[in-house]
Amino acid sequence: MPTAAEPSATETGSRPPTAETPAGAPVDAPAGVRARAEAPARNAAAVLLAVAVAAAAVNLRPVVTSLGALLDPVRDGLGMSATMAGLLAAVPPLCFAVLGICAPALARRLGPIAVVTAALAAITAGVLARSFTGSAVVFLLLTALALAGVALANVLIPVVIKRYFPDRVAPMIGLYSMALSVGTSLAAATTVPLTNALGGDWRLGLGVWGLLALAALALWLVVLFARRERGAASSPAAGPHVKLPILRSRTAWALAFFFGLQSTSAYSAMGWLPKIYHDAGVSESASGVLLALVMAVSVPVSFLLPNLAARRGDQRLYVVVLGLCGIAGFLGLMLAAGTVPWLWAVLVGLSMCAFPLALTMLGLRARTPGGVTQLSAFAQSLGYLISIPGPILMGALYQSTGQWYLPLGLLALLLVPQMLVGLRAARARHIEDEAVG
Repeated sequence: MPTAAEPSATETGSRPPTAETPAGAPVDAPAGVRARAEAPARNAAAVLLAVAVAAAAVNLRPVVTSLGALLDPVRDGLGMSATMAGLLAAVPPLCFAVLGICAPALARRLGPIAVVTAALAAITAGVLARSFTGSAVVFLLLTALALAGVALANVLIPVVIKRYFPDRVAPMIGLYSMALSVGTSLAAATTVPLTNALGGDWRLGLGVWGLLALAALALWLVVLFARRERGAASSPAAGPHVKLPILRSRTAWALAFFFGLQSTSAYSAMGWLPKIYHDAGVSESASGVLLALVMAVSVPVSFLLPNLAARRGDQRLYVVVLGLCGIAGFLGLMLAAGTVPWLWAVLVGLSMCAFPLALTMLGLRARTPGGVTQLSAFAQSLGYLISIPGPILMGALYQSTGQWYLPLGLLALLLVPQMLVGLRAARARHIEDEAVG
C-alpha cells in the first residue's frame, strides 16, 4: 500500500518522455531508480507503524493492571462486593469474546489500521471517564468501553503485523509482546506511587493512564492519515478474501482453548495478585511492585520467545515449560505467598508468556493475512469466552472461604489441560490445509 509520502502515478509516469530536468536527465527514471528513491519513504512509514504498534501495545493492559493495583480503594469508594469485583475482573475476557467476533468484518470494511485507531479512542475515553463516576455500574460500563477497544486491538494488531510486515512477523510479534509487558508492569509498579503523589485519590491514579492512551491515539491518527487505508481490498498484500470453514480446523480449536486457559490464569493473576500478596502480609505498595515483577519478567522473554518459537517449527517444548512454571508459581502462592514472594512472581510471570507464544502461533498457523484475521478472531473470541468464569469463580471462592487455597489450586490445576491443548496447537500445521482437507 502506498504511503502519503510516496509519489502518485501522475508524478512518476504521466509526463512526456522528452521532459527534462534542469540538469538534462530524463524525468522518467528507470523503475529501479524510482524504487531506490522511494525506499526512504517506505522505510520511514514502516518505522512509524512499528512505533505505533508498540505504543498501542503499551496501552492494552493498564486498563486492567492499574485497577488491580487499586482494587481495594476502588471497591471501598464505589461500594463493590468481592463477587462484583470478580465480575469486574471478568469484563476483559467478555469484551474480548464479543468484540473479537466483530473485528474481521470491521477490518474488511474500514481497514485494520482505522479500526485500531478507533479502538485507541475507546480506550482513551473509557479510562478517562470512569475516573469521574461515583456509580459502580457506570464504572463497570466505562471499563467495558475501554476494554472493547482493547478487544479490537488484540485481534487486529497481529493482522496489521502479518499484512504490513510479512517478512518480519516474529520480530514484530516480539516487539508487540514486549510492549504489552512493559505497559502491564509500568501500570502495576507505578499506579500506587502515582496515586499517593497525586494526593491519594484513586480516581487520579486510574485516570492518568488515559493520557498515555491519548498519546498513542495521536500517533495512530498520523498513521491513519498517512496510509489512507480503505479496507482490506486496498492492500495488494492482503490478497483476496476467502472465508475459511475454520470450524473444521483442529488447530484452530486447540488454539482457542489454549487462549482461553492462559487467559484464565493471566486475568485472574492480574486482577487478584496484589490482593493475594496483601492478604499474606505484604504491604500494598510492595504488592504492586510484585505484580510489576510478574510483568517485568515477561518483557525480555516476550521479545525473545516469538523469534525462538518461529525458528523451531513447532512450539511444544515452550508450551510444557511455561505450563510447569505456572503450576509451581501458583502452588507457591497457595502454600507460602509471603515466603520468597519474588520467586512466585517470577514463575507466574514466566507462565504468562504463554500469551506471546499464542500470538506467535496465530501468525504461524495461517498462510495469509486473511487467514490470520479469521484465526485470530476465532481463537481469541472463543478463548476469552472460555476464560470468563475464572476470575468470577476466584472471587466467589475467596468470598466464601476467606482463603486463597481453593482459587490458587484451581489455577494450578487448569494449567494441565492448557498444556494438553497447547501441545496440539503447537504442531507445525496450517489452518488452510485442515479447513479444506
